[in-house]
Amino acid sequence: MKILTRAILLTSALALAACSSPDRFRGDEVNLGGAGGSGSASDPTSPLYFQETVGDRVLFAVDQSNLSYEAQSTLDGQAQWLMANADYNAIIEGHADEQGTREYNLALGARRANAVQEYLVQQGVAASRLKVVSYGKERPIEICSQEACYAKNRRAVTVISADYNS
Repeated sequence: MKILTRAILLTSALALAACSSPDRFRGDEVNLGGAGGSGSASDPTSPLYFQETVGDRVLFAVDQSNLSYEAQSTLDGQAQWLMANADYNAIIEGHADEQGTREYNLALGARRANAVQEYLVQQGVAASRLKVVSYGKERPIEICSQEACYAKNRRAVTVISADYNS
């Protein structure tokens, strides 16, 4: 009986410890230190600079994966940063709003991520440094049934990493 009680207590403690950070899956945050940069938003070699100054995301119109002029401008800056900071790779995440089926939105997210990847490659970024993933509607930034929320969720986010296993 003592062993069973201890096992239950240990399991409960581990379960509670696993829940200690409720925001761990929220948004598109990334550990912005590493690979030689200081991690400061004022350091042009830092992923934080990339995220805050260059811009890590582009937005899309409803059911679209084509890049607007504004998106292309942001991606031009991303391409320049990536070519100047060869120690980093990028994972391009494709997202969709909550409208439509899961399958449709996964495919749409993939098209959006691929559009960003193709554009960055056309600008001179080596394809071997880019990886794409689609989350469809599974990782919304905003949760509400209004166009303002939907618009923020229709996006592709370029996540900087020192390697793909981060």
